[in-house]
Amino acid sequence: MSRSSIFEFAGGEPAFLALAAAHHERCLADPVLNHPFSHPGHPEHVQRLASYWAEVFGGPERYSQSCGGQPAMLAMHAGTGAEGDIGDRFVRCFVQAADDAGLPDDPELRAALAGYMRWAVDVVMSYSPVGSEPPSQAQVPRWSWDGLQEAGAA
Repeated sequence: MSRSSIFEFAGGEPAFLALAAAHHERCLADPVLNHPFSHPGHPEHVQRLASYWAEVFGGPERYSQSCGGQPAMLAMHAGTGAEGDIGDRFVRCFVQAADDAGLPDDPELRAALAGYMRWAVDVVMSYSPVGSEPPSQAQVPRWSWDGLQEAGAA
């Protein structure tokens, strides 16, 4: 028997929009993450983040089709000079945001979400040093119940 995607199991687009909004709020409340998250960004940042995560976890490819896909996401974060515990803080906010957003309290779901975010933060942080150039061609990674399925850019 095949299992539904993480996207479907978590609650689809409304769940990922709630997760992105809750994560954004947690980042704004964090004394270290507040600085990058408080600057005016794209007016649809939360919606774009939700569509990115939805795509990663098996949802529609809206981020790739309308926001530039993986190269655009990596370019947004490349060369920022982020260091210290910013990645760990980001992961903690994400894990806590799953509760805030009311995602199912399922251990396998929570493990899959946390596993993805730890991996994703490592990828993003690898492009953080000033002068880093992300790849111009890459697919949005795909994450399933078994972990990484398609790597995107690493």
